[in-house]
Amino acid sequence: QVQLVESGGGLVQAGGSLRLSCAASLRTFNWYAMGWFRQAPGKEREFVATMSYRDGSTYYADSVKGRFTISRDNAKNTVYLQMNSLKPEDTAVYYCAADRFGSGSYYSRDYEYWGQGTQVTVSS
Repeated sequence: QVQLVESGGGLVQAGGSLRLSCAASLRTFNWYAMGWFRQAPGKEREFVATMSYRDGSTYYADSVKGRFTISRDNAKNTVYLQMNSLKPEDTAVYYCAADRFGSGSYYSRDYEYWGQGTQVTVSS
């Protein structure tokens, strides 16, 4: 059974940083594009960042570009999201997701596997 387990969330002041991790029990982790999405209370889930499986190309939502960085360690079956200069509007539950042979999609429907999420709260 495939599992994606996020960690690293928490409470941080505006301007601070957090690094999220997502450990995946995928036998062929390097075949998967890995993405991060988030969902704030009362809002729909939205795309944050993704990395393609083929060449490691990365894509970001405009709202996080220049502040967040996605990376992966295929040897550890783990994807990371480094979040800097956090703002109160970044407060949300953050989810990682896996898309087999994905090129880095912005759409949640393209991802086959999802984690349970980790809460990030940014205080003003």
